[in-house]
Amino acid sequence: LNLRQRRGPFPCLNYKTLRDLLDAKSVSWKYYSPPVQGNEGKLWNAFDAIKAVRYSSEWGTNVTDSNAQIFTDITSGVLPAVSWVVPDRDESDHPGPGDDMGPQWVASLVNAIGESPYWPSTAIVVVWDDWGGFYDNMAPPLTDHWGGLGFRVPMLVISPYSREAYPGEPGYISQTPYEFGSILKFIEKTFGLGSLGTTDARATSIGDCFDFTQQPRPFQQITSSYSRAYFVHKRPSKLPVDTE
Repeated sequence: LNLRQRRGPFPCLNYKTLRDLLDAKSVSWKYYSPPVQGNEGKLWNAFDAIKAVRYSSEWGTNVTDSNAQIFTDITSGVLPAVSWVVPDRDESDHPGPGDDMGPQWVASLVNAIGESPYWPSTAIVVVWDDWGGFYDNMAPPLTDHWGGLGFRVPMLVISPYSREAYPGEPGYISQTPYEFGSILKFIEKTFGLGSLGTTDARATSIGDCFDFTQQPRPFQQITSSYSRAYFVHKRPSKLPVDTE
């Protein structure tokens, strides 16, 4: 592709996203993000660049200006079928702050789901956009015109139906090569959305991380140093979530 094609239409992109498939099937969704104004959040808010969302009524409704709103939506029983949650800079796990606020944020969010009526029917997928270093002993298995998949990144799948390593023992580690399109494919199959025909077409779904024939696992609270109320009432850091 030439430079103009790679950039897409200026100033926003017209590319179809999972939002289009969800809206077509009337499946509810929401993107919980830190505020975009003042530079905070906009570098991680993908829908800020999608014209059909950015300049529609879905901006400010389906796309929030507070990632903490997910806690109140869980409590109020209005959590949508599909949710994206982006952390504040303080909880992003990026190098620099020197604390463990990232794991505390994730633990509080998982606890909120686990202690709610949503737990029996929810799958939580935790991913990072960075890798553990410049060394990786596994070469990427696929190549494309963008240069391939690159370094591996962690993924956690949390669900009452997460596959067990052994009968009665959680902690299954999948040996299946995934990519971010694998999560997309799982959502598409779960809700019968069809396919965007991008990386989801080639990707292997994360569906093999689940065993829907097993007895659903009861939730066990995750120890966290900060309560749900702490994150609900915490002021945004006003720092950009990323600088690259």
